[in-house]
Amino acid sequence: MTWQIDSVHSHVAFAVKHMMVSTARGNFTIFKGELEIDEQNPQNSRVFAEAETASINTGNEGRDQHLRSADFFDAEKFPTVTFQSTNVEPISGEEYRVTGDLTMHGVTKSVTFTGEYSGQVKDAFGMQRAGLTAHGTINRKDFGLNWSAPLEAGGLVVEEKVKIDIEIEVTEKVAANA
Repeated sequence: MTWQIDSVHSHVAFAVKHMMVSTARGNFTIFKGELEIDEQNPQNSRVFAEAETASINTGNEGRDQHLRSADFFDAEKFPTVTFQSTNVEPISGEEYRVTGDLTMHGVTKSVTFTGEYSGQVKDAFGMQRAGLTAHGTINRKDFGLNWSAPLEAGGLVVEEKVKIDIEIEVTEKVAANA
């Protein structure tokens, strides 16, 4: 069954240590994606997702502008971050390991997320919905997001490790009328 992300009821977030003592959090506000879920044979499932880098939001406009700049995402040159699954592997129960190609800042690397399928429900309008979560960690430097500065006491202004947390609600994709 093919599903599309309902971005109104979904969240694509990240967290990274700042100054080694606090955590800066943010999210992308504009994203989309499609999932092909094969419940009988989960390994045949696939995921494609895309987020607009210019939609980054950390709650601080100055920081957001810096993240959109060439120091980080270079949103003008690289307007999207994409993920295309290459393998879906059941772990246990409703937990899965989803591996795929993450492309960010012009660099593509294989990354693995741990995901959980929350099941399905029919909404008040008769539309089938499902929920999924995914969590993973990447090294931002692997994707050419290298900006930082050393701290006098050791460590960096912005840590290399970035935690990614995704909560999505999807709706059954309805074929467009021809």
